[in-house]
Amino acid sequence: MSIKNKLKRMKNHLQSDASKTAKREVERSEENSAFSQIDIPNRKEWESFGAKPYYANGEYCLIREVEYDLNYRHGKYRLGDLLPVMKEWQTSEVEHPLSAKGHHASDLFFFDTETTGLSGGTGTTIFLLGYARVLEDKVIVRQHLLPGPGNEVALYQSFLEEVDYTTLVTYNGKAFDWPQVKTRHTLIREHVPKLPSFGHYDLLHASRRLWKSKMESVRLTNVEKEVLEIQRIDDVPGFLAPMIYFDFIKTHELQGIKGVLKHNEWDVLTLITLYAHLSKLLLVGNEDRNKQEEYEVGRWYDALGEKKAAAAIYKNIVDSSWKATFKLGMLKKQERNYQEARMLFLQCFEHKDNSEKDVAGIELAKILEHKEKDVSLALFYTEKSLDYYNQRKKGLSKNNPSVITDFEKRMKRLQRKLNK
Repeated sequence: MSIKNKLKRMKNHLQSDASKTAKREVERSEENSAFSQIDIPNRKEWESFGAKPYYANGEYCLIREVEYDLNYRHGKYRLGDLLPVMKEWQTSEVEHPLSAKGHHASDLFFFDTETTGLSGGTGTTIFLLGYARVLEDKVIVRQHLLPGPGNEVALYQSFLEEVDYTTLVTYNGKAFDWPQVKTRHTLIREHVPKLPSFGHYDLLHASRRLWKSKMESVRLTNVEKEVLEIQRIDDVPGFLAPMIYFDFIKTHELQGIKGVLKHNEWDVLTLITLYAHLSKLLLVGNEDRNKQEEYEVGRWYDALGEKKAAAAIYKNIVDSSWKATFKLGMLKKQERNYQEARMLFLQCFEHKDNSEKDVAGIELAKILEHKEKDVSLALFYTEKSLDYYNQRKKGLSKNNPSVITDFEKRMKRLQRKLNK
């Protein structure tokens, strides 16, 4: 096909898309006009709260929109602090599940729902879809509220009509929010657009990795207080949201449901600052991690196969963390740098806080036996390690007989070598 014909076809295609868009806008305008007379309780009060009706399929929902300046401070961070973090990800050389490399801030869709229960399934209804977008000059929070049963087509039509994001950011969204959206969407899928495919950052998993030993629970409200320094004032507890919503359906009283919308608004703003904070911790050159975070981030990169990044982070705390020292020793062993590995295992073995000296001692004995051929010293550390293991196993809930067997085999083999 000639270039001329290709351009002609492309022009016709663009004109076709433009005409379809124009047609949809006309249909939407006609539909809004046709249903504008629907009696919406407390309509003026809703409008003063930033919420406007959206009509579809003879139904309606309410869409509330709020704008924030990038300098708005939500706890210890400004909302705009996300932007420089996104730029830092672009130059990062590591691969990570939370890496934003290849994304703009506007690609991220900070998403949270409110539902009539926590059990999930078709018996649970989503009554509020809330999300935030971070643009170059502002943050937009938008919320889609189900005003009552029988309006889900309007709710999901409004939500999916102009989806232009590529990555969801949630807190437990992989396990709850998005599966629930899929369930409700299935019931009305013939009347609304398809659900898009996208990436997903679930910040709950990162929070568990970094702070589970620090907190009794890594619920979002706890992370807000203890990590992000966010203090909510007059907040409606999330567990009350279903009760308040059912009351709103019966009475159309707005005070309670306004509180639920505000709670959801704070949640999506928190997702912005939490993602910025987690990103800072995950960027390898960051110097603001505490010792526990340093170890957990290193361990995460280690598990992902990003050995260079893991080693760089472990090195920062080898003088204070026996766990990091052992992990770094294992990395050096994998690199076949046995001399440095031996020094690290010895340092770990002698660390006063090490509660698993036997593990480091056996790794040390392996290098001494197989690489340095120092059988006598290998036997010494094997015997010492067995003593430490016997002390430690008293506090273990389960004893592993094979460990003792392995110790005994190693000692017998070393004794035979010495007796030659």
